[in-house]
Amino acid sequence: MSYPRFFVENEIIEGSSVILDGESAHHISKSLRMKVGEKIVVCDRKRNEYECVIVSFSSESVEARIEDVRRCLSEPEYKITLYQACPKSDKMDTIVQKAVELGVNEIVAFLSDRCIARYDAKDFEKKCARWQKIALEAAKQSGRGYVPNVRWLADLKSVIVEAKENGEPFMCYEDEEKITLKQFLVERKDKNSFSFIIGSEGGFSSKEAEICRENGVYTVGLGQRILRTETASGYVLSCFAYEREL
Repeated sequence: MSYPRFFVENEIIEGSSVILDGESAHHISKSLRMKVGEKIVVCDRKRNEYECVIVSFSSESVEARIEDVRRCLSEPEYKITLYQACPKSDKMDTIVQKAVELGVNEIVAFLSDRCIARYDAKDFEKKCARWQKIALEAAKQSGRGYVPNVRWLADLKSVIVEAKENGEPFMCYEDEEKITLKQFLVERKDKNSFSFIIGSEGGFSSKEAEICRENGVYTVGLGQRILRTETASGYVLSCFAYEREL
């Protein structure tokens, strides 16, 4: 049976009990109208989940007794970071939601040459706060044991430097004809950390692709069809799940 899922900081879990307050407590008592004796699952953001029974309510918090502790089995054994060039309007909302559902470890937004949306640091901070809330709700819905972090970097140059440190790096590039995603994955079955870069609506310029290659980032093709920016990351993550999980 699937029970309502909540994320807390590890220090809130003490001994055989856990205290939930704020939005979590309000959701349990007011929205779900749960009662003493009903069960919830609490995650400590470190891929551990606690099956709990509600034992009491107060005006601002809910106390639950821990009955079972286990490692969250929904988390992939590999780590994969998405670097997403910002699309316009609310497309990033969908990208974040679906990437979290599909097992991404972290999402990093940035600006590329062809981004229509142009944000400064203040804009990015506001956007990332919104996207982080979307990531939290997606993690709850999909049974994750971890909430992926959403943050930003200024440009592709910064992305390349970091992506190389976070695992096997590759750019998804529509004009790449030599290396396919399938080939890339098959040749790296022994690797467990990856970073991939997705363009905005206009994709990447040939200059940007060449910069990636010159700096140790592979360019990889995603097949015979041109995918929308809001589809591409989900496609990549689904391919990873098929190759590494199923």
